Amino acid sequence: MSTVTAVTVADPETRQAGFGRLMQSEWTKIRSVRSTIWSLALLLILFPGFTAGLVALAVSEWDNTSEADLALIVADPAGVILASGFLVGQLAICVLGVLVIASEYSTGMIRASLLAVPRRVPMLAAKATVFSLLVLAVSVVAAFASFFIGAAMLEEKAPVSLGDPGVFRAVVGSGLYLAVLGLFALAIGAIFRHPAAGITGVIAFVFVVAPMAQLLPGKLGEYLNAYLPTEAGPLIGQAVQGPDDLLSPWQGFGVLCLWTAALLALAAYLLKRRDA
Repeated sequence: MSTVTAVTVADPETRQAGFGRLMQSEWTKIRSVRSTIWSLALLLILFPGFTAGLVALAVSEWDNTSEADLALIVADPAGVILASGFLVGQLAICVLGVLVIASEYSTGMIRASLLAVPRRVPMLAAKATVFSLLVLAVSVVAAFASFFIGAAMLEEKAPVSLGDPGVFRAVVGSGLYLAVLGLFALAIGAIFRHPAAGITGVIAFVFVVAPMAQLLPGKLGEYLNAYLPTEAGPLIGQAVQGPDDLLSPWQGFGVLCLWTAALLALAAYLLKRRDA
């Protein structure tokens, strides 16, 4: 007499990796890449370093600075301190954001990732979530370090503390800005799928398009420039709204989020439609 052994075939849905599992996988990948470690280390060093250098220059030239410029510094010293490190912070995060996904295409690793996770959009979502949380944590630390360094240097000229209105939000907001900017760059990397092309594209958008928009005549250039992501987004790093700013800090951050969401949606659509 023979017995028949029942074999249960797992439903395809049960074989799909859960989102937590996907995040663990992406965390393992992202921390094993040297460029990630070096880029974040540079952010931690150069953000406060640039802040210290530029604030020191401002203090040394205080007596030679125009009254209008001094008034801007005194009105929002926290914003001036944080903006001093944004340039290098933006550059490091933009490059890293592109490399996080585009390097997988250049090395062919993306094929293995998609074989392990056939559903492509959850894979992209997990990568974006892990990357943004990592950048947020590092950026907030760098922003607080920059603030305390800059505040100590400006103490005699324009004293500022975390308890002042809007200052704590500005410091944390600086980390939020860089985290969302990283997602913006990641989306561009997913769209271009090539490290060099993606880095060129995001840097051109961040550092070339905005200055060119300012050259447009009249209100057109003013409004177009105000609603560009890298002009609107950094407003969250200001303690108060500037006299010439068309958007409030939270409105500016919202504009950046909308740009980023649109690019991520396009990246997800193309990821589903194109071959790896």
